Amino acid sequence: MTPSFFEQLDARARQIDSLLCVGLDPHPADLSEPTAAAAREFCLRLIAATHTVALAYKPNAAFFEAFGAEGYAALRDVIAAVPAGIPVVLDAKRGDIASTAEAYARAAFNVLGAHALTASPYLGHDSLEPLLRDPAHGVFILCKTSNPGSADLQDLQLAGKLGLKLSEEVARLAQQQWNSNHNLGLVVGATHPTAMARLRALAPDLWFLAPGVGAQGADLQAALRAGLRRDGLGLLLPVSRAISRAADPNQAALDLVAEIRSVRSAVEASIVEVGSAPVSTEIEFPALLADALLAAGCIRFGQFTLKSGLISPIYIDLRQLVSVPALLAEVALAYRPLLARLQFDRLAALPYAALPIATAISLQSGWPLFYPRKEAKEYGTKAEIEGEYHPGETAVVIDDLATTGGSKFEAIDKLTAAGLVVRDVVVLVDRQSGASESLSKAGFRLHAVLTLRGLLDHWERTGRVPAEQIAAAREFLSK
Repeated sequence: MTPSFFEQLDARARQIDSLLCVGLDPHPADLSEPTAAAAREFCLRLIAATHTVALAYKPNAAFFEAFGAEGYAALRDVIAAVPAGIPVVLDAKRGDIASTAEAYARAAFNVLGAHALTASPYLGHDSLEPLLRDPAHGVFILCKTSNPGSADLQDLQLAGKLGLKLSEEVARLAQQQWNSNHNLGLVVGATHPTAMARLRALAPDLWFLAPGVGAQGADLQAALRAGLRRDGLGLLLPVSRAISRAADPNQAALDLVAEIRSVRSAVEASIVEVGSAPVSTEIEFPALLADALLAAGCIRFGQFTLKSGLISPIYIDLRQLVSVPALLAEVALAYRPLLARLQFDRLAALPYAALPIATAISLQSGWPLFYPRKEAKEYGTKAEIEGEYHPGETAVVIDDLATTGGSKFEAIDKLTAAGLVVRDVVVLVDRQSGASESLSKAGFRLHAVLTLRGLLDHWERTGRVPAEQIAAAREFLSK
């Protein structure tokens, strides 16, 4: 069986240890004369200078089409000149339906000989189906593009989609529904690392074509940290002018690949192993989420009597999230980068505050959900666990808050008694009152989107909470 496009891309990436995609963009200003022949020669020289380290090539169809029939012929020659085994992604951003889409597929794959194509998803799945029909050919669909104007449409919030932006819904559909032939990827600009991290959480398996490194000024380290898959691949970095306009394109490509390798090693070094599940130690602090939790009254300052009888100057009540749907959706998304790095079969939500959070995560991601009851039913099935599961499966425990870890152990006991495997617990806020240490001693790992001390530090820096309240909360935590 012929390997799929992305299987071929995976194999070459490992073989040459490179994520570099060399852009073949014959800008008129870079040509000796404004002709198709000059564009052809420009690209052939670039291929000859870079083919040993290029994971792929990406010719931009527009620069060739501008020369008419001669330019089209030159584009075909350029693609044919790429050495065998190196994928070619035709950057043409096609998009249409039915027979027109089939004609685009024939043109890109049969006539020009490209291995993959960029396309617009905004006509829906039926416009992509003819392009995706052959698993040996890949398609990168526009998701979150690198240009500043991408925010005009791609960042729009979608009604009824649990707070997802338009680009995030594209990623969700691509991951969960459209990639049946395993030959679909996303175009995600490296210029938007925060958006890239959210999209990686929604599409943990897909390759990202990530323009922006080089002339557009994207931060390479931020892009790699946000976009790499858990296997260290999944990010195809197209660079054109920074190589083609260098005095020595070969050396420029070698230097860039060496930089990518070095930065990727540093990013991977920030991943610690927990069993078979790596966990990033460098997840960006979600400042907007922290402020939204404060504004919604999910975290309050004052005088509060706790269940223990102690008087606390700070109170965390994440049950309030059910009354703020948009914030609940943001909270669910915030769990995703942590969950994307773990290995599990199902989400196990702890009643009661975590049930809506885990439900939102499940609806966004497609991960199946069940929950252990606080007490077994006394009627009907007399179940202790609600929802489908199978002994031997791995469950990741979802809760809202971690204090000492006691409630987590009660739930884990029920899950393991049912034959389930538990390695990880993921919460929104860690109060840093011993839960992490207790769980670790028992062989479990606690992952938190936020820590209480981190929240206090943030609100102190930004002045959102009076200094005396911050000081009182810190003193209470230190007891």
